[in-house]
Amino acid sequence: MKALLVLSLMTSCLIFSINSHAAVSVGGTRLVFHGDEKEASITVSNTNKGIPVLIQSWVDEGENSKAKAPFMITPPLFRLEPGQDNTLRAVFTGANLAQDRESLFWLNIKTIPSVKKNEVQANTLQLAIKKRLKFIYRPSTVKGLPEENADKLVWKKIGNQIQVTNPTPFYMNFSVITVGGKTFKPTLPEQTYVAPATERLFTIPAGAVGNTISWKIINDYGTSGKEFHSKY
Repeated sequence: MKALLVLSLMTSCLIFSINSHAAVSVGGTRLVFHGDEKEASITVSNTNKGIPVLIQSWVDEGENSKAKAPFMITPPLFRLEPGQDNTLRAVFTGANLAQDRESLFWLNIKTIPSVKKNEVQANTLQLAIKKRLKFIYRPSTVKGLPEENADKLVWKKIGNQIQVTNPTPFYMNFSVITVGGKTFKPTLPEQTYVAPATERLFTIPAGAVGNTISWKIINDYGTSGKEFHSKY
């Protein structure tokens, strides 16, 4: 009883509430920067009713990377009113990047909801929400599209795993991989794609029968394309 009383008193003294209305939509699941263009853009929209937000955006090489990506987002920080939208523009800063294949970065979009005076006084907790989108640099020398080259992937069985080799200059982002009638379920973000001119290992799903494999590639617009088939 004493423990419950103490907990009740603590709860009554400090009330936290998470603002669940900080909904901001992004006009895509990825952003492709073409090497022959001056910039790439994507739209963000504040779908809240009555709640303005701050939007902070930047490009990096990964969650734990300290290296600075050679792209600048404008505007990097701005206020977005309810029902309004704005355009984020990525500008290349001129660093040396591979010109015979794509390079992968990450676009970060952080949403910070506004705090009303009465919420500050009530010790309301406002949480910032960060979205991470794949940011792909495609040199002008790389022609074609990933889905046009997805049939070039080579699959090979190694023990209880499948190795996929990507001989193309494109990042191949998978929407689904089916091995022996069973769908592979990725547990890490890195298991959703294979980089250009590299290999990636996937664990064969339990219950998979036979030596057939099928896969679908996500295109530049974030949608899934045709299904490809092979044997391993």
